[in-house]
Amino acid sequence: MALIEEQLTAIVLAGGESTRMGQDKALLNLAGETFLSHVCLVARECAAQTYVVSPWIEKYQKFLPRGCQPVQEQLVLNTSSNTPLIGFAQGLELVKTEWVLLLACDLPHLSSPQVKQWLLALTTVFPAEIACLPRSTKGWEPLCGFYRRGCLTSLKQYISEGGRSFQPWLAEHSVRELWVSDRNCLFNCNTPQDWSAIN
Repeated sequence: MALIEEQLTAIVLAGGESTRMGQDKALLNLAGETFLSHVCLVARECAAQTYVVSPWIEKYQKFLPRGCQPVQEQLVLNTSSNTPLIGFAQGLELVKTEWVLLLACDLPHLSSPQVKQWLLALTTVFPAEIACLPRSTKGWEPLCGFYRRGCLTSLKQYISEGGRSFQPWLAEHSVRELWVSDRNCLFNCNTPQDWSAIN
């Protein structure tokens, strides 16, 4: 494993309720593996440690590849359900490496060679930049990119003030754009139409 991969921890978020899909996205099966297991395998190949954060660890346990550590997501007080940002913060509490690879569990086209290529970009990130993320016309792509462990202090403060989404928090900080040659790898499978298009 290359040196930069030894300095990387992966966090896979599997806390969504899949309301638009109508069934659990994490357990959709494509080419013989679930979305969750696919993303976990990509993460495991690119990082020294992989955490899987979810409120439903018992349901997902058997789908986690060896070496992927489940983290029980805790519901934040006065909320009916957590957001990906809160799940990320809870996973980040466990991280010891400087960099974190954050991935949603519904990235069926993501591959480990792509992510390993992206790792090279981390050597160009300035110390004041808290993350290195792809960008779209709608803003940052927060659930497929890299964050510094040191952003946890700011993140916890933002959440304590009622913040629940990535974009406003990221807008408060310097972020390096991660150039992605094949944007198909960022495809999120959110709806039955998305699923039928790739299945």
